[in-house]
Parts: sequence; C-alpha cells; structure tokens
Amino acid sequence: MTETELPLSYSPAAPAYLAALNDAQRRAVEAVDGPVLVLAGAGTGKTRVLTTRLAHILALRRAFPSQLLAVTFTNRAAREMRERLEKMIGPDADGLWLGTFHSLAARILRRHAELVGLKSNFTILDTDDQLRLVKQIALAEKIDDRRWPARVLLGAFERWKDRGLTPDKVPVGEQSDLAGGRIVELFRQYQERLLALNAADFGDLLLHNLTFFTNRPEVLSEYQRRFRYILVDEYQDTNVAQYLWLRLLAQAHRNLCCVGDDDQSIYSWRGAEIGNILRFEKDFPGAEVIRLEQNYRSTPHILAAASALIAKNQGRLGKTLWTEENAGEKIALRGVWDAEEEARWVGDEVETLQRKGERLSQIAILVRAGFQTREFEERFITLGVPYRVVGGPRFYERQEIRDALAYLRLINQPADDLAFERVINTPRRGIGTTTVQSLHALARAQRMTLVEAASRLIETDELKPAARKALGGFLMTLDRWRGLVDTIPHTELAALMLDESGYTAMWQADKSADAPGRLENLKELVVAMAEFENLGGFLEHVSLVMETAIANNGDMVSLMTLHSAKGLEFDIVFLPGWEEGLFPSQRSMDELGTPGLEEERRLAYVGITRARRRALISFAANRRIHGQWLSAIPSRFVAELPQDHMDVAADPGLYPRAMETSRVGNQWQKRDFRPQGFGGRAAPLIEAKGFPVAGREVHKVGGFKPGDRVFHQKFGYGTVQRVEDNKLAIDFEKAGDKMVMDSFVEKA
Repeated sequence: MTETELPLSYSPAAPAYLAALNDAQRRAVEAVDGPVLVLAGAGTGKTRVLTTRLAHILALRRAFPSQLLAVTFTNRAAREMRERLEKMIGPDADGLWLGTFHSLAARILRRHAELVGLKSNFTILDTDDQLRLVKQIALAEKIDDRRWPARVLLGAFERWKDRGLTPDKVPVGEQSDLAGGRIVELFRQYQERLLALNAADFGDLLLHNLTFFTNRPEVLSEYQRRFRYILVDEYQDTNVAQYLWLRLLAQAHRNLCCVGDDDQSIYSWRGAEIGNILRFEKDFPGAEVIRLEQNYRSTPHILAAASALIAKNQGRLGKTLWTEENAGEKIALRGVWDAEEEARWVGDEVETLQRKGERLSQIAILVRAGFQTREFEERFITLGVPYRVVGGPRFYERQEIRDALAYLRLINQPADDLAFERVINTPRRGIGTTTVQSLHALARAQRMTLVEAASRLIETDELKPAARKALGGFLMTLDRWRGLVDTIPHTELAALMLDESGYTAMWQADKSADAPGRLENLKELVVAMAEFENLGGFLEHVSLVMETAIANNGDMVSLMTLHSAKGLEFDIVFLPGWEEGLFPSQRSMDELGTPGLEEERRLAYVGITRARRRALISFAANRRIHGQWLSAIPSRFVAELPQDHMDVAADPGLYPRAMETSRVGNQWQKRDFRPQGFGGRAAPLIEAKGFPVAGREVHKVGGFKPGDRVFHQKFGYGTVQRVEDNKLAIDFEKAGDKMVMDSFVEKA
C-alpha cells in the first residue's frame, strides 16, 4: 500500500487517550479538518494536546507518519513530543516530520540545494564563522570595523532574513546609513560568499526554502501534497519568514493547527511577530479558535492576579485562566528600602523556606535585567545558599565583566600577565598577534612580565611603527591610571578607565541585542565597587566570590531573567525589581511605544504564571543607577494587581504619592499609577528620608529650597535648583547637574 492509498474503511476502537483530556483539550484534538488555532494559556496542557492530536490523526488513519509535519521552536520540545508520542502509539511514530523550523528546513534544503546554488553537503555556519566571514568582506571593502563592527552588520543581515528578504528585496527605505550606506551591497557579497563556500547560515535555511518554493511551483506542490496535516507549537513566537514558510505549505490541504498564546509573546527583539497569531482568522478564513483556559499549574490567586494584569493589554485575543486547585496563598507584595535590602529579604526568605523542607530546585528568582543578578548572587554566596544562573554565566563570569576586571587587575598589579594579554587589544587598538608573540618571546627570554617586555620593545625597532605607537600609548595610559589610584575614588577610576580605554564606546557602537545588557552590567560593576574601601579590597572580594562558585548540579536556587524563564515552572517564584523604568523597561517603551509596553506586560504575565504555589513581588524605594542614588517609583504593573489576591507587606501610603511622578527620559512627568487594589487612597505628602516600607519609621528630612547651598559626600558642593518631594535637582560645582535624594546631602 502506498502512502496515498489509505484504507477506505477503518473503525478505530474507542480511543482511550481521549479520556484524560478536558472538554476544550478534546475539541482541540478532534478538530482535525481545516485550520485551527488553539489558544493555550500558561499551564493548560498544550504539549499534551499537540501530542494527542498527532496520535489521533494516526489512529484515524487520516495520514501516514511521513505525511505529518510537526514544528517546534526548540530541540528539547521536539524530543519531549516524540517521546510522549512513542509511549502512546509505539513505533508508528517513525517517519514523522517532527523538529524545529531550522532542522526541518535544512532537511528540505538538502534535497533541493542545487536550486539555490548549493550542493547537498553544504555546511551550516555557526555565529563565529559568520562573524569571521563578515569581517573578511568588510575589510576588503575598507569598512571601519571600529565604527561598524561585524556583529552589527551581521545583525542587519539576520533581521532581513527573519523577514524573508534577500538582498534584492530589501526596501529602499531600510537601506539606511549602516556601513556608510553600503549595507545592502555587503549583504549581497555575504550571500555570494556563502554560496562560494557551499555554506548557509541559520537564516538561509528558511530563506532558501522560500526562494525555491516561490520560484519552482512544482517543488512547492510536492510538499503541499505530502504534508496533509501541519501542527505548529509556540505560534506566537514565529517571525515573518517562518510564517511565510508555513502559509505556503498549508495552502493545499489547509489542515493547519497552530498552538500558541498571544499573552506570552515576549521575543519581538529577536524577530517574533505577534501579528502572526492575532490575524490567524483573517489569514485562514473559517478557522476554528479553541481556548484552553483550565490551568493545571498555579493556584487561583496567582491566576487571578496574572489575568487581571494581562487584561490591560489591548492587542490580545482574550482568555481567562481558571483552576480547580485550592486557593493557596495570596501573592506577596513587598516594598523595601533599596536593592541591597531586597537581596537580604529574598535570601532570608529562601533560608526560611529551606528550613521548612522546601527544595531549592523549586525556588526561582526572575529578574528583568541581567545586571540585577549581582546582588542576589553575592547574598547567596554570603549565606552559603547554592544557586545557579540559568541562561547565562554568573555576574563576575560574564565577558564584559571579565574584561573590565582585567583592566582593574592590571591597574592594581602591573605583573598580572593574564590580565594584560586579555585587554591589550580589547577594544582593538592595532596591537595584533605578531606583537603579542614578540612580547611573550622577550618576556620568556628575559624572565620579565609582559608589561616590562612591552616597555623594552617600544624603545627598539623590532615592532612596526604603528604597533609600537599603539603599545606605547597603552602603557602610558596604564601608568596614568595607576597614578590616580590614591588620588580619586576607585569607583571614579573604574568609570574613567572604561571611558578612556574605549571599552564602553565599543559596546555602545555594537547594535546586537545583548549590547545594552552588557552596558548595564558594566554600570552595575561600578555600583558594586562602591561597597568597598579601595580597589584592592574589591578585587580580593571578587577573587573569593569566584573561588567559592558552586558547580551547577544538585539542589540549588535558579536565578534567571524573565525571558529565560519562558516554558519553566517552579513551586515558589520571587519577582524583584518591579519599578518604573526598570520593569517595564524604559528603553522598550521609548523605542517601541505602546507595543513595547504591552510586551513588557506580557513579560510580567509570564513571570507570575511560572509560579505553582507562591509568587512574591518586590520593589525598592531607592535604587542606585549608574552609581547615583535615585528614588524609585513602583511599577505601573504593581498598580494593576488586584487587591483581593494580594498580601501587602508595606504600608499603602507608600504607593499613591510615590506613583504620581515618573521619569521619562530626562523629564519627570505627572502620572497616576495609584493601585486599584488600594482604592486609590491618597496619603498625606511624605517629605521623608523614607516612606513607610515594611515597617520602617518615617524620618523627616526636607527643609530644602531652591538656592540652598549643599554638600554631597561624592559630588561635593552645589546649589539646589529645584525641589520635587524628597528629590533635589542640584547644580554641583564639579559634577554638574544631578538629581539626588535629600537624605544624601546636608546644608553647607
């Protein structure tokens, strides 16, 4: 019997696998004909639905395994689905086209490689190889790598490929001034070079599929006939190229089932297009929409709070999660004085939970920005609580932090050869491999440090003039920084070093998605240094922290960003840093406007729904940003949480006045974020060192007015220009205009 000769009469036995499904899940499984959109809320069993739907189609003999296409976003999800399917139907799952977008597109491309100028044994390049290729092309075209780093150019190529654009299809309006207006020509050369190397990058896998699907109708028709049923997981995360690929393949049979959650679309920064799921019914007329709303993960309090929050978004299809579980504990809302107290509170709570028998592996701390992990890491190390950073290295192990520490070590200890070698050409200053090899040769022969060897070589003609000049300039700068160690605070020295070395500028010029996070981490590093008396003390602390780092195994707390937490779940989840500008991110709102705010709210929704039994949210009244203390304003998301489901560990008086102003860019604007949960009750104006936070006493300071002369421990003498509650805009004689809290200054 061939694949197209399915039996005409088949009466399956009563399928036992349907018995474990609720009504909505069963409808999603049995609706096998025509386009179907399954809106699967967090914890509603979408993987079970996908797997059971595949088994059901096979059990009904609607298709052979090789006529089913099931697409996931991760290899882990594909493995989990295949394992579940094999348990349900055994070896009948063999032959199923199940995998990620990239793996399935690669499989198709290898069969038709010649149609796009490749051979079937083409190589798929990783990121390092891609960057190396872009650098070669940019160098040949005399593109300034310092102004237009290879990573920036490659990022532009990837964004176009995510939208299914080849060089000849890039809109004129998007060709911009990147690489001096030559970015599209570089893109064209990059694509030509890939073909010459018989290679493709990840973006090409789908892009080449789209090319021959469009140009060779007979090839598209072959796959349209083959795939009778198409299933897609996490549809809300698809980009334009993935959307076009799926739509082309589904045109013949129209048996497309997409499972996703528009409320969990949080990856626009890497190309995800939420519009794909929002317009599904328009793209596929007659589509059936099935909502999975019964949650099997979280308590009613957690679900009610998450639902109330996400309901504020306008761009959504709408659903309300519910559960048959017991009410459980309300969401804890905690106000603290600053980020240090926040870390102490979380650490104390974790220790208490551990004593009560909770497993650390079921506790997670989810932060909005990577730099926030530093204080929690140090607190856990102090307490001896095992932890792991998920989705990235520990704070002091990150590339940008290691680079900055290498500079600081070299300032503190000139004989540190490892630090010298790490930063001698980072950022690039014209000191290449040949120069470094010459330094090593002399250092070994004369038994001296690399710095001493460099001092010798710049006085000879053994190095090329350009390299000798660059090396001499670097040594002079190092000497000047060392001369400042005893004359300026070590935090100012670190900031000066990052600026004068060009290291900060290097990441500012980098347009990759992770560059802003790296810059935030560098600022957090300077903040961390302020806790120590001098540079040597700080570096010793870092060495001890690195030495006591715990291997990633065993029972430990998980620490990660909210983006990394997607798809995970824990019994207990801490959500710190819910402050305006930090979460929601001011950068997201500035760059994307309302869509950016709504994605931030979806991120908050994802964070809350990671919790099975307990969720604990916190915000700080003060946070040190770029080394400067600023009063922090509770996130607008705090105001959107419903009172009936909250357990507040801070006086309600904290909220109303604190929420009346919000910083937008460099301007403080009036807003009303008073929480519905507290009836919007206004508290008397608080002119205080701190408003009531978790039992703190109100200590009045105030008393400042424009024109007052004041003194600040760090910024020196200045004159008050403006007073805003407990914030002072001060023109300092040496530091310029700063916004500080009145508790940090005294009248001169």
